[in-house]
Amino acid sequence: MRHGFLLIDKPAGITSHDAVAMVRRTLPETHAGHLGTLDPAATGLLVMGVGRKALKVIELFNGLSKEYEAGVRFGAVSTTYDGEGVIEEVKPPGGWTVPQQVILQRTIADRFIGKIDQVPPSYSAIKVGGERAYRKARQGRSVELAARQVEIISCTILSYAYPDLVLDVTCGSGTYIRSLAHDLGRLLRCGGYLKSLRRTKVGRWSVTDAVPPDKAAWARVIPLKEVLRGFPRRELTSQEFKALGYGQDIAGTTAPGTIAWHEELPVALLEQKGEGVIHARKML
Repeated sequence: MRHGFLLIDKPAGITSHDAVAMVRRTLPETHAGHLGTLDPAATGLLVMGVGRKALKVIELFNGLSKEYEAGVRFGAVSTTYDGEGVIEEVKPPGGWTVPQQVILQRTIADRFIGKIDQVPPSYSAIKVGGERAYRKARQGRSVELAARQVEIISCTILSYAYPDLVLDVTCGSGTYIRSLAHDLGRLLRCGGYLKSLRRTKVGRWSVTDAVPPDKAAWARVIPLKEVLRGFPRRELTSQEFKALGYGQDIAGTTAPGTIAWHEELPVALLEQKGEGVIHARKML
């Protein structure tokens, strides 16, 4: 069995958890998880860790940038900020004119590029008082979410013919493209919601190399030693490898996120325990 990452192209209509369950059955392999949730209506790249060792390193990839192709529909708003909610048409104010593409791109560049404060949708998985926000919202209870800083690295127009806009968005972890669509429509005073969403990249991985969950195969799993190539590396002696395996510490200093290697295989996640003392935070 190979421990590593598997690139899945999630179809619309299923949750990320459903996609993981399909992969577990198809391989079969009980140890599987993903690096970042996609909403049921969204499609595209879902990077999965497959195998017990792969699940142990998923945390190292929490901050990866993501790229999306986002379809925005102007002229209406949605309770969920996407097509799954209750949609209400918006009547623009008197004298309002359809924004030209050059003005729209300038507005995006001025207001939505870089580190910005963004309020997540009420219908989101964020916990409020220990409870998921979307559960409170579905029950008609008030949900107040604080703005949080996110980063939008780039946002360019792929096509535009009012009321439909298609964007290519590259952003940091934690960014809500639904909120981007809603906020853009509010700024333009015509309303807006996310009509479609497809994730095309996660870090260095692309959806062009992904397969549907029911086509998962061990031959397509990226080996763990390839996944971890870019992290700080420490080569272990045979004596150090044995010591870590017995739960003992070794001497030296190490940088955060360092991977211990032995005989060309990643064997542990290291951390600095104290001055001159290295601890195996997790054995792989």
